[in-house]
Amino acid sequence: MTRSGHRRSIPIFISMGILVVALSVALNIGWIVISWREGLLLALGMIVSLLVITGVVLNTIFLVREIRRNEQQDSFLNAVTHELKTPVASIRLYLETLQSREVDPATQAEFYKTMLRDTERLQGTIEMVLRAGAVSSSRNQRSPVRVNLAELAAEALEICLRRYHITEAQLRFTNRCVTPSQCEVLGDPDDLQAAMVNLIDNAVKYSEKEIQVEATVQAGEPGRVQFRVSDEGVGISRSELGRIFKRFYRGHAVGSLRVKGTGLGLYIVRSIARRHSGKVTAESEGPGRGSIFTLDLPAAPARPSLPPATANEPTAETERIVAP
Repeated sequence: MTRSGHRRSIPIFISMGILVVALSVALNIGWIVISWREGLLLALGMIVSLLVITGVVLNTIFLVREIRRNEQQDSFLNAVTHELKTPVASIRLYLETLQSREVDPATQAEFYKTMLRDTERLQGTIEMVLRAGAVSSSRNQRSPVRVNLAELAAEALEICLRRYHITEAQLRFTNRCVTPSQCEVLGDPDDLQAAMVNLIDNAVKYSEKEIQVEATVQAGEPGRVQFRVSDEGVGISRSELGRIFKRFYRGHAVGSLRVKGTGLGLYIVRSIARRHSGKVTAESEGPGRGSIFTLDLPAAPARPSLPPATANEPTAETERIVAP
């Protein structure tokens, strides 16, 4: 069934469910009116009728959910297929050009640069799919280590600067932690960096012509550390704020903006946040008014302080042996 077929079938199932429920209610009321003297049969009939109505409602809900899930999976497969085929086709075209004719060194360098960029895009898509599977499983979790979130954020910005070939004026970073220890969390550095890269990547992709993205690491509520990414892009409608972190969900195109992707980025961010006992939230004043994403994590416990030296403890001077 095609995507449009899935959408057309949803109202059909909903209508059928409503019709069956209405008939069941009508029969139940009619039975009550006709057989009101037969108490035992009346009670039994009401229970059976309620069970039938509940079953029909639940069946309709499950059918609609399954149709929407299949639609999302079809969209995901189409997006991943496009994200894999496009760079492969581009790389093959450049290689065939280099193989079939002589190309001057300047053009060769440009070809190599483009192929390298397509390779990075291909690798990013593969890593996205693999990480989505990894964060969905509770196995193979590494022991948490003490991580400086500000340092990871700076590295994440460097990755996105190279990926999109934008300037530091378009992608800014601010560290508002007073001390390095204020930015420390316990977790997996690779997962946390992937979450921050995905948030920045999302902000850049959903910016229109003018890219203005700012990332900030700061102390949140007591015992919390926040990584915030704000942009001046297309914004998010109120109806989408509760759905954008679902797997395979992709935001609707706004105007002439057509965003490529797999629909896994924000789902991965939410999964990583939960694995680190944190959360991720999205804010927006509406379409065309930008958005703010906040990754909120528990701060690492304070490092244990070394006990002060006491008078009874031997020191370097007292340990010296003086010859007679």
